[in-house]
Amino acid sequence: MIFAEINITGMAEFIFNPNDPALTDTGLFGLPFDAEQSEIVIIPVPWELTTSYNRGTFHGPENVFEGSCQVDLCNHDYPDLWKKGIWLDEFPKELIDLHEALNEKSLILIDDAANEDTGKTEEELQSFRDEIESAFNIMYKWVKDRVSYWKSKGKKVGLLGGDHSIPLPYHQYFHDNNINYGILHVDAHCDLRNSFEGFKYSHASIFYNVMQFENVKKLVQVGIRDYCHEEKDFVEQSDGRIKVFYDREYRKRLFEGDNWKTICEEIIDELPDNVYISIDIDGLDPKLCPNTGTPVPGGMDFEEFIYLLNKLKQSGKNIIGFDLCEVANGDNEFNGNVGARVLYQLCGTIN
Repeated sequence: MIFAEINITGMAEFIFNPNDPALTDTGLFGLPFDAEQSEIVIIPVPWELTTSYNRGTFHGPENVFEGSCQVDLCNHDYPDLWKKGIWLDEFPKELIDLHEALNEKSLILIDDAANEDTGKTEEELQSFRDEIESAFNIMYKWVKDRVSYWKSKGKKVGLLGGDHSIPLPYHQYFHDNNINYGILHVDAHCDLRNSFEGFKYSHASIFYNVMQFENVKKLVQVGIRDYCHEEKDFVEQSDGRIKVFYDREYRKRLFEGDNWKTICEEIIDELPDNVYISIDIDGLDPKLCPNTGTPVPGGMDFEEFIYLLNKLKQSGKNIIGFDLCEVANGDNEFNGNVGARVLYQLCGTIN
């Protein structure tokens, strides 16, 4: 049996065997590191107040954590990644309680948007909207403060949702610190609606909100196959600031003899030197994530996705952060299994 002896600055030597199964009460991916010993910190954000189709993304961080214990640590591309240390932060109980208190009200608003009779007056509905927007602002402040804290400690930081509304405060952090960058966004949806179902901070509006920050120089969207006229117009009116690689269009190129290497190089060439990666798991083929909030036929196979991340890493771009969202298990733990492997690869990409 091969053991690894790791010396961590300021800590006593200890022995950890990366070949052993994950033990009960160990950390993310079964690793023994604490926050101080870890180079990578993952901030969990269980939040889904605007999810309107299949709920369950609230449990995304938990699903991925459980799946991570089944991930063998010798990653094909980054066999020594585990030595860097990956640590999962803790989401405050008071924010979980706040989410729970507003969950039913958010569902009532979604029913109202579908023109269902909720039995509520317009004044009551507006009160619900105000409460939910206020809750988002509270949650967003915590996330931004947490990102800022870990960045000040020299950590590489990723977010783990929750629905795709959660990364806005990470982008606020970059804006506040005058960091110019581009975004690689893998998703089935553009998420460029001005608002959706009455929610300003909807998961369907995340990149409309992000694009209000002038320091975001480019948004490159890949895997898109579900979008509305409003979003298409927003892209066309962006003066090239948004580039969409529609799933159907690059599939057509592949069917007609082009290759994925060329397409990935085109995707990466659109990005500036600093890159943030935003992954909605439904950007993948729904056979890999059948219980995600809004599955759509089509999408990338797992190895296509990994190849894109690897090409981005090889390009020498500076990866400044990432998020992974919408990993909902339902009655199928495979979603968390896939999500954990996506997360591990993202950790290798940012490191």
